[in-house]
Parts: sequence; C-alpha cells; structure tokens
Amino acid sequence: MTPQIKSIGFSCSEANRLCAFYEANLGFSPVAAFDIDAGPYAELIGLPGSRLRLHQLQLGQERLELTEVLALGPGLRPGRPIPKESRSCDLWFQHICIVVSDMAKAAQPITAQVQAGALQPISTGPQTLPEWNQGAAGIQAYKFHDPEGHCLELLQFPEGKGDARWHPNTPAGTFLGIDHSAIANANTERSTAFYGDLLGLRFGGDGVNHGLEQDRLDGLEGTRVHISAHRCPEGAGVECLNYIEPTGGSPLPVDQSAADLAHWQIRLEVAELDAISQRLESFGGSLVSGGIHTLNSEQAALLGFQRGLQVRDPDGHQLQLISVD
Repeated sequence: MTPQIKSIGFSCSEANRLCAFYEANLGFSPVAAFDIDAGPYAELIGLPGSRLRLHQLQLGQERLELTEVLALGPGLRPGRPIPKESRSCDLWFQHICIVVSDMAKAAQPITAQVQAGALQPISTGPQTLPEWNQGAAGIQAYKFHDPEGHCLELLQFPEGKGDARWHPNTPAGTFLGIDHSAIANANTERSTAFYGDLLGLRFGGDGVNHGLEQDRLDGLEGTRVHISAHRCPEGAGVECLNYIEPTGGSPLPVDQSAADLAHWQIRLEVAELDAISQRLESFGGSLVSGGIHTLNSEQAALLGFQRGLQVRDPDGHQLQLISVD
C-alpha cells in the first residue's frame, strides 16, 4: 500500500561505530551493509561520482539506513558536522521516534552515558506529558543525541494512544519500532498540503504542546509547538513540529548535501512518481538532482527500487521518492 516509508536514514562519519551503538543500546538488528560505487544512486542523492557505504538496520517493521561517504566525487564540497549550537526549533531539526514498552528500562543506559559525558542530552530526562493535554496525556518521551549528534526520541504510549501495534499482549522486547520521523517546519498549512495533497499521507491530527514538561523535553524555554501528524496506511509516518515559541530557529542551509552529517532522508514509496515530479514546485518543494533517476540492475537489487526522485520539502528536508516498478 502506498505511500509507504521504506526507510529513514541519515549521513554519518563512522557507520560501523554508530551501528554498534544502535544495536547495543536501542534494540536494532543488522540487515545489510554494502558499497555503492558512484553510478545512478550517487547521482540521485546529489553526490555524483561518490563512493558510499550503506548500513541497514531493522527495528520491528521499520528500517534505518546509515550512509557513510567513502570518497567524494570530483569537485564536491566536503561534508560538515552537525552544528554544535543546534536547537529543537531549528529548521534542520529531524529525529526518529523509537517506541518502547518500558521507558525506565530503555532510558537507563542512555541516561548513564549522558551522565558519563559520552552522549549529549536534549531533554533533562524522561518526561510525562500532562493530563490537560488530552491528545498527548500520559505519553512518556525522552530526547537525546547519538554519538555523532543525530537527534533521537524514545517514546512510550499509554493505553489508548498510538497504533495498536504499540500495545501487544506480550511485547517482543523493550524497543518496538519507529513510529515516525519528526521534522521542524515553519508553516503547518503548507507542510500539510505537501505531505497530504501531494504525497498522499493521511492527516492524523494536530495540537499545540506547551508548558514545563515540553520545555524539559525539547531543551528550550517558553515552548509552544504546533504538532501535526501525517500517516501512511501502515508503518511509520511523518510528524511536523512548528515552533511558535521560541522564535528565531535557524533555517536549513540551502547548500546542505548528503555529505553533511545533518542530512536526513525519508525513502517513501509512492504510486505516481511522474505526476509528483510535475507538481512538486507548486507545493513548495524542489528537486535535489534534476529529475527521476533509474538505477542500474545491481543498485536496484541492493536498494529495492528502480526509479527515484530526490526532493526537498518546503523547509528543505529531503525525501527520496521511489517506485519499485
């Protein structure tokens, strides 16, 4: 069923080390690791002539893909680290939300590494959202950075909230899967049109979170954030975070590329790739690499799709729209 998120991924500098962190601390299992030697996929993501190493990890039904640049193509700018001054309200902010069955158990090793200085926190600790917030009351959440600075969130749904799959009679473990990728955005109406009217995700509801718990969760002061959910027929979705307060969040750099460690991408299978390509700019999106690319047979077998279109949403977040036909 489409649209469907096939993977969520980011660029990294040491994929082996980072995979070990996700496997040891967050319940992920290795699926595959392979090299891409230039060709159409490197062109698709805007790094023509580059050699890449991709590591794919699985958690529940969802897949995480780490991309390490082994060698940049001729004339390409070297990748940049994630800015140290990053805040949750910056428009380059993006994270994956990892659903857990026991927040105390899941957070304990992360908190220990934060206290030891091995990881950087976003939240002051796990937060329980207040009862007045009917849409989110009782949700427990905790945000932090992985060893390279990518943002992550652990989340536990109370009974009656979240997909039914997050409430199994017998949980398979502490870490259950990825509920969504959250992205900062500047205009809720514009993002809703892009993800809904253009890409076909279903609007899953919205609300404004604020108060002391939200401040502690996001590492900000005076937080008011308009959260809107966009869901696929099954699997992970996209959550847009429009920070009303505090203001002054930094825009996503216009020259950010897949070589930069702040680069994320959502690989989304769609039914009408050509039609989306033609309508993209009218919804505020833009192309990354000129149009639809067709992979050669070797790369298509490794990546699981044949045709792809790399795009930016209205705030600059990248998606890799794919067709398996």
